[in-house]
Amino acid sequence: MRALIALVLLLVWALAAPAVRAEETLADPALEARAEDIFLELRCPVCESEPISQSRATMSADMRVAVRQLVAQGRTDEEIREFFRLRYGDYVLLRPSLDPVNWLLWGMPLLMLAGGVVLILTMRRTPGNAPDDDDADDPVVDGGPPKSA
Repeated sequence: MRALIALVLLLVWALAAPAVRAEETLADPALEARAEDIFLELRCPVCESEPISQSRATMSADMRVAVRQLVAQGRTDEEIREFFRLRYGDYVLLRPSLDPVNWLLWGMPLLMLAGGVVLILTMRRTPGNAPDDDDADDPVVDGGPPKSA
């Protein structure tokens, strides 16, 4: 019975283990804190919208090691983000940069909404069923063909 309990406890402990192993951490706590902040800004390319700090994927573990190496080399946070952006594309950044393409992507729904409002207002101002002055001589509008006397 003790062996079964020990096995269950070992299994629970293994499943609850953090994604980052202790041997991966940097010796300097300040550099490790900086690396962990960068982990939260990078998306796992394998997982769906999960930062590499929470991912258990092998690729995320490799990315965490690479971030720690770049931090230890003295690279800035921006240089590290740019390194991963060039390697994996803009998708890897959880907070993408604000460039004109992103402005267009974020602004397009607002432009379409504004265009729809303008279209609706224009359609409401133009009466579609009211007779025009040009229709005064039209026999259909006057009530049919002229009657002979």
